[in-house]
Amino acid sequence: MKLDLVDVFADGALSGNPLAVVHGADALDGPAMLALTRWLGFSETTFLLPPTEPVADYRVRIFYPAGELPFAGHPTLGSAAAWLAVGGQPQRAGLVVQQCPAGLIDVRVDGNTLAFRAPPLRKSGSLDAAERAEAIRVAGVDEADVIAAVHADNGPGWRLLHLVSADAVLAARPVATAPVPTDVGLAGAWGADHLRDRQWEVRAFFADANGRLVEDPVTGSLNASVGQYLLATGHVAAPGYIAGQGQCIGADGRIAVTVHTDGVWIGGKVQMVAQGAALHLPACPPS
Repeated sequence: MKLDLVDVFADGALSGNPLAVVHGADALDGPAMLALTRWLGFSETTFLLPPTEPVADYRVRIFYPAGELPFAGHPTLGSAAAWLAVGGQPQRAGLVVQQCPAGLIDVRVDGNTLAFRAPPLRKSGSLDAAERAEAIRVAGVDEADVIAAVHADNGPGWRLLHLVSADAVLAARPVATAPVPTDVGLAGAWGADHLRDRQWEVRAFFADANGRLVEDPVTGSLNASVGQYLLATGHVAAPGYIAGQGQCIGADGRIAVTVHTDGVWIGGKVQMVAQGAALHLPACPPS
């Protein structure tokens, strides 16, 4: 087995969301994958496997410290980049097809810029009163700043708070611990006088295996569901917008949300940081 380290959605050196990608993971079972994920400590680690669908180029299992995910965004782009970097040849030029529990995910490739087509939301619509109150409590935002509170579930069960401004997003003060699972996202628009090219600011929080609330540096799945929500509610239109994420924790993510006739695409730069490290895992004791 080999291990790569990848920086996804970076807008400079080591400014995105780190990802570990394990090649040749056939011998690992779920508990071993989860154990490695927890030891590495990244928000996600992925494991590449041969596809079982004829149209897929590879299959991936995606783990975060609290378990396995059917889909996640920055692991999708990072996994595709790592697969290509070791000589993977997609069946269709410029389009990688990833197989994961959420289905088949298309990934467009343009040099070191990759973009995935946002999968359909598994759950949408307004949060009920209790869900809304809990999301507001966990995120540490002022209820008066909440424009809408909605389900934005595309694998991770995101609950999205649309806030009045990007400044309100950055001012959020989340709690230290939360029930497992907890996945809360924030999104707010920058004003016309913003000096950078970001039109929206996003933050994402999830509970790890110990119930500690963690802020994710840059989150593809959340930005995908945010883009779908904003498009459906008329807050954005084609061709799309640029979102920023991560500045509260020292990252500087840049996410391109592009609206096409075939759906919403989530893109960004992907940089290989380390490649081909030999991975020797000791046998895990029975749980």
